[in-house]
Amino acid sequence: MNFLISLLKPAPNIPEMEDKEAIQKLYPYWRYRTLYTIFIGYAFYYFTRKSYTFAMPGLIEELQFDKGQIGILGSIFSLTYGVSKFASGMLSDCSSPRYFMATGLFLTGVCNILFGLSSSLFFFALFWGFNGWFQGFGAPPCIRFLTQWYSHSERGSWWSTWSTSHNIGAFLIPWIVGWSLQEWGWRWAMYIPGCICICGSFFLINRLRDTPGSIGLPCIENYRNDHFSQVGESETPQSFWTIFSLYILKNKYIWLLFCAYFFIYFVRIGISDWTALFLIEKKGYTLMSASGSVSLFEVGGMVGGLSAGWASDRFFQAKRGPVNILYTVAIIGALFFFMSIPKGYPLIDSASIFLLGFSIYGPQMLIGVAAAEATHKSAVATSNGLVGLGAYLGAAVAGFPLGRIADTFGWEGYFWTLVGSAVIALILLMPMWGVTKQKAPVSPPIS
Repeated sequence: MNFLISLLKPAPNIPEMEDKEAIQKLYPYWRYRTLYTIFIGYAFYYFTRKSYTFAMPGLIEELQFDKGQIGILGSIFSLTYGVSKFASGMLSDCSSPRYFMATGLFLTGVCNILFGLSSSLFFFALFWGFNGWFQGFGAPPCIRFLTQWYSHSERGSWWSTWSTSHNIGAFLIPWIVGWSLQEWGWRWAMYIPGCICICGSFFLINRLRDTPGSIGLPCIENYRNDHFSQVGESETPQSFWTIFSLYILKNKYIWLLFCAYFFIYFVRIGISDWTALFLIEKKGYTLMSASGSVSLFEVGGMVGGLSAGWASDRFFQAKRGPVNILYTVAIIGALFFFMSIPKGYPLIDSASIFLLGFSIYGPQMLIGVAAAEATHKSAVATSNGLVGLGAYLGAAVAGFPLGRIADTFGWEGYFWTLVGSAVIALILLMPMWGVTKQKAPVSPPIS
């Protein structure tokens, strides 16, 4: 235990280099090295997050589970992952992000292998629940890397580039799992992603370093002369729990983002999980044609996430609020567009699904940036984990409850529920419009 505590202890700063030429040479190298490493590492996390989804047909065929039993595993995963996003955010802020991210990737790989070795619903639920918990170790350390190595005025672009890693992971895993399933069965479809992630954890340890100061480089604000007035930055040192109380629990902007994320994720999961069924039932698509159309949701999401981060840096002086609001307006427009398309226009359906992905992934990515910049720099992973908990509560509600709405009120009721959720998200994001680079959102205690 002492070894584990020592391993996860943040790396201390060492004396800063005095050779300016060495700093100018090393800093760009380490920034690109950090970006491609967390990009690959987070894509690996998706290998063991989505493996079960694509191995599911083989599991049902061999063990004769019904859809209700399979659905239990998805619900357990969402709950444990959502809680872990928050808890691991707090743990990550007090730990080495390098080893924290690698440990999570190693253990999620182990959970996939143990899942593949199991045959009972109890052990499936146990190991998939643990997998959800360790999956929560992926994003918080990435948030810390993004705030330590990239300054405020450029962070939206770097963050949005990193955020596309999950699109890449989600794109690759069907091919890896599908090939494994076809060649050797569903158990190997769990073993192979698990082994990939265990190997990937050692890659993370080798490539990453905690902070610029841990290798003798100046802090990123001094290196780029880009000083953002982060909340609490000028105050005397405070304990983590004091920071958590003052700058997260009593920060109204964090809670607005928490609630907005709930509704954004409700719409995101509502589209990604139910659109294929809608196309099959309402518009007569085949399974393959529906899957092909829905795949454009991720393609649109990749473009939307990149463009949102880039636009916030270049057109709005690193303000995230206006871009979040404009993209949420676009979500509402894209939903109305999709609703209005009559049967028999598959190309227009595909275009509208692309637009939904484009518009949804803008705030899906930038709300996380806004949460990190709305709090104390020592609690960025915690704030991101808290709003992430809101997101996955929304994802959970987009499952069974939204399905019941579709059953009771039809697909029209389903769409109006999504539109209403997007409108609520828009209202919640409106107060963030005026948050500027010059003045961080220091908020009074919630009364």
